[in-house]
Order: sequence, then C-alpha cells, then structure tokens
Amino acid sequence: MTATLYGIGIGPGDAELLTLKAVRLIGEVPVLAWPAPLEGEGLARTIAAPHIPAGKVEIAIRMGFTVDRDGTEAAYDRAAAEIAAHLEAGRDVAVLCEGDPFFFGSFIYLFARLSPRFAIEVVPGVSSVMAAAADLRAPLCAWDDGVAIIPATRPAAEIEAALAASDAAVIMKVGRHLPKVRGVLQRLGLWDKARIVERVGLPGRKAHDPATVTELPYFSLILVHRRGNAWL
Repeated sequence: MTATLYGIGIGPGDAELLTLKAVRLIGEVPVLAWPAPLEGEGLARTIAAPHIPAGKVEIAIRMGFTVDRDGTEAAYDRAAAEIAAHLEAGRDVAVLCEGDPFFFGSFIYLFARLSPRFAIEVVPGVSSVMAAAADLRAPLCAWDDGVAIIPATRPAAEIEAALAASDAAVIMKVGRHLPKVRGVLQRLGLWDKARIVERVGLPGRKAHDPATVTELPYFSLILVHRRGNAWL
C-alpha cells in the first residue's frame, strides 16, 4: 500500500500568501517534511506555522546549506528514505517548500529520488519573483516582453548575454555577487532602472536605492526592465 507525496509551495514568507489548497493539505496530510539548518526550525516551517495543527509527524531535513554538494546530496538521500518509509506504510507526506516547489525549489531533489516509485502531486506557490514585483509596484512584463530569470551566481558574460537578449530580467540570489551584477547592469545602461529588494514577504524586508546600496544578503533579488518607469 502506497500513499501520495505532495510538494507544497508556501510562498516567499507571508503566511497569508499560501493557496487554499496548500492550507487544506497541510491540515490533512499526517506527515510534514521541510528543509532546515543543522539546528533550528527552518524557514519553510516558520512560514507555514500558522496553518500547521498539532499532532503531525514532522521530518526536518537537516543540512548545512553550504557549497558542499556531497553533504547536501546525503541529506536528501536520508530524507528520501525516511519519507519513502511513510509512503510505503500508506501515510501521505507533504514537503513544505519556500516559494514554488519547481522554481529553484528544494523539493526538486526529493522529486528526482522518489517520483519513479510513488504518486506525487505538486502544489504551486507564489514565487519570490511575483511577490517582489507586487511589493515594489514594478510590473514585470506586458504584451510580448521577454523575461530572463538569471541567478547572480552565473559568470558576468552569461548574465550580460541574457540581459541583452531580454526586455526584462529577474536577477536572483544576489548577495556577494552585487559588484558583478552592478557592473553588468551599468555597462548595459540599466543600473538606474534596477528595483532591489531583500527578504520580500519576511520580517526584515527592505527595498534599496541603486544609488546607495553597498551590500545585499543571499535572499535578495533585482528586477529590471528596459522600460524603466514608463509604465506610469
């Protein structure tokens, strides 16, 4: 007897941005899993907390969140085995994923391990991209605009090529890559059109002026459109 594995997107931080389906499943599914640091609750669990009733079996997927891929893969291997045991026993499992499960989501790595063996349902969530556009009152695209989603971790030449080929872009995971990203945007004449926000939807949310920003955390992104403020 097997059950269903749910990958549930819980949005970028605001507990009111969970979908009705996400809230219903969190209440119904007996086992919840969520990525977490080596100590502490984890951001996904914290976001969903107002919707989690007592009595759940919970699996904290502990990992170091570093560039150590071997350690991360081992953490997902252990979590997949623990989740599989519940599924084989007939207990549904819901994995809580910040943002959307298939948009840079941690659920992807469990999906890759477990989808050949179990029924899986993915519940989409509000991504940080959509939340940031709403938060900053910065329309992302219209008509036939092309939009690029670019991790700031990519080399400068690749970021520049993606920006040059698009009308608009979202540059994610900026953090320590801010000087590189700023240099590329300045070369393309786009830095003054950048909209910058960190920790959107979370406590500590902060928007930044491109003229004065000097540093950003990992959970920050930049929206830029060649149209600038011409929407208004």
